[in-house]
Amino acid sequence: MNEYELKVYEEVVEWEQNITKPTGIMNRLSKKAQEKMNGLIPEKVHQVVTESIKAMVKTTLIGSQITTNKKLGRGLTLAEQDELVRHKTVIYQKTALVEGAGTGAGGILLGLADFPLLLTIKMKFLFDVAASYGFNTSDYEERLFILHIFQLAFSSEETRRKTLNIIENWEEEKKLLVDMDWRKFQQEYRDYIDLAKMLQLVPGIGAVVGAYANHNLLKHLGETAMNAYRLRILMRTPNQF
Repeated sequence: MNEYELKVYEEVVEWEQNITKPTGIMNRLSKKAQEKMNGLIPEKVHQVVTESIKAMVKTTLIGSQITTNKKLGRGLTLAEQDELVRHKTVIYQKTALVEGAGTGAGGILLGLADFPLLLTIKMKFLFDVAASYGFNTSDYEERLFILHIFQLAFSSEETRRKTLNIIENWEEEKKLLVDMDWRKFQQEYRDYIDLAKMLQLVPGIGAVVGAYANHNLLKHLGETAMNAYRLRILMRTPNQF
């Protein structure tokens, strides 16, 4: 590894330690409360919501696939790819901020519209990140990797650990994967963003909350995606660590 790759490796190790830290007591209590609420929801409702999210995500994946420049990061060094992703993150943060402020200011009806709009922004962003690191999003396995990054960013402690393990061992794990666990996918994401999105519906503060929440959610997703792809790139060459 060159000097920059050694620096990146240290940053990735620190990132892995941070995302696998035990969550605080308030987060654990909140997760238990959310799980209890999910248990009270009829099974038919869970099925409808899961199928709706699955359809929404798959539609977004198709749209993102069509509009992504697949040659974006090819031929670049890791340092150049990282810089490209940082630039993309800032652009998408601004887009998400504007979208959150607009839907938050519009009350309950527009606030509810924020969910699919923000999901679309996040997925398109992840496609651009994948292309920035030279990966071909036309491949099914690359779209599965994108969904695992999304799940890593927006999930509970237990799911983060399991998802990180899949990403760390992607070349082997991808052979065992057929599709996502869509029920877990939608529940983890919904639980993760519930509080911010509920506050976004409150008149008077919705615009501020929506802008702030969306900006931070994209920042968090950007950090997760960058380090997930860095990890994958650094793991390509056996025994280099």
